[in-house]
Amino acid sequence: MTDTETSEHSAELVERVAAIDIAKASGMVCMRLPHHSRSDRRTQEVWNVPASTIGILELGDRLVCQGVTRVVMEATGAYWRPFFFLLEARGLECWLVNAREVKNVPGRPKTDKLDAVWLAKLTERGMLRPSFVPPKPVRQLRDLTRMRAVLIRERSRHKQRVEKILEDAHIKLSSVATDIFGVSGRSMIEALIAGERDPRALADMARGCMVVKKAALTEALTGHFEDHHAFLCRTLLDTIDHLSGQIDAMTARITRAVEELPCPETSGGGRSVSGPGLVAKLVTIPGVGERTAQMLLAELGPDMTVFPSADHLVSWAKFAPRTVQSGGKNTAGPTGKGNPWIKGAIGEAALSASRSNTFLGARYKRIVKHRGRKRALVAVGHSLLVIIWHLLNDPEIPYTDLGFDHHQHLVDPTRRTRDLVRQLKALGHDVTLSPAA
Repeated sequence: MTDTETSEHSAELVERVAAIDIAKASGMVCMRLPHHSRSDRRTQEVWNVPASTIGILELGDRLVCQGVTRVVMEATGAYWRPFFFLLEARGLECWLVNAREVKNVPGRPKTDKLDAVWLAKLTERGMLRPSFVPPKPVRQLRDLTRMRAVLIRERSRHKQRVEKILEDAHIKLSSVATDIFGVSGRSMIEALIAGERDPRALADMARGCMVVKKAALTEALTGHFEDHHAFLCRTLLDTIDHLSGQIDAMTARITRAVEELPCPETSGGGRSVSGPGLVAKLVTIPGVGERTAQMLLAELGPDMTVFPSADHLVSWAKFAPRTVQSGGKNTAGPTGKGNPWIKGAIGEAALSASRSNTFLGARYKRIVKHRGRKRALVAVGHSLLVIIWHLLNDPEIPYTDLGFDHHQHLVDPTRRTRDLVRQLKALGHDVTLSPAA
């Protein structure tokens, strides 16, 4: 080992560390400290602590008394949260690491004690990277947005169950109405539950654009809807209404949580923007609605100093293919598993933006021809994350769309003309060009 490598290794060495292998009811702690008499050796102590508030606070006091500067733990379900937050409040530097990156080497026994020792050794040598753990206001907003997404998903399942019951009763309402839970469809279902069986009377409840479909509605509403179906539909509709009320209450709570977000400090010392202002900026991006903007703000946080560049954010969100080099050949590997909530929000926004007459829509149409639909959506999601990073990193810069024809302006007109003429001549045409007036 050279002198430079030795100095770098010693600079990365963390002298006083602790690692915790966390289970549901306890945690195995390994503390490694410098030896009291020999500088080339280290002391190690391993013990078990209960996963209770009192036990964790006592652990924090002991680690502080020993001068521990870093505590590392694996992301084990939700059991790491008490250890992380209580020790962090005690003033310790806590790192949460990905379990895939700290797997024990093969051939060694798998025990909680050995896992804690291994984690502590990796920590003191600086071989780990911490995961992103947002501050408390962002974590609370994240809990709210995720709960709302779960409730919306559950409401959609109940709506699908209602449609299944109607199909069982030979009611083909979904074949005529785009949304059977619109004003017209809901009125017809309520009338069926109330005992109305006349298809013409049910079709007369059509409103708006459904009025012109009365003949098709009469045919679709002719079936065998019985009291059994009415009972099931009533139960499901009541559940759907209850979920809708919970979603509305959750949305109001999310709006207040966004207003209470701390304003991030800008890198250039400019004016900071509040949470509602950041949501309003994200909504200007094609494909991003208010709900998606709130979800992205909750998952990423308003402070982009956590991600040094837009490429870091894209890589962290797993929207960039991993480079795999072997035998001098570079190949693009899979993007990997990232935050599923971010992937869902960005995927929904990318799908919507791909249908727009904007730069993102043009990017999708260019890539989908030779790379396929899935990779084109990932590429649009990549661009969306780059845009989001810049908007959040510098709140004073507004979003400006480059335009649907942005890539055409980048093409050399002379070269493009020469290529097209050559293609036409290859097809047997005699080409004569004249300048446009």
